[in-house]
Amino acid sequence: MRSSAEPAGVPTALPVRRISSQRLLAGERELVIQHMGNEYHLRLTRNGKLILTK
Repeated sequence: MRSSAEPAGVPTALPVRRISSQRLLAGERELVIQHMGNEYHLRLTRNGKLILTK
């Protein structure tokens, strides 16, 4: 049953998939993501921050 605050016909948003950075990097400090013919580098800095560059 829908709540009164949710209009009829509006789809309910699905939860966003989540993955830990440790699992994604699998012990490495960098990985390459291929997207639409381009390569993006996801790097873990010395300070524990993530940087995504093209």
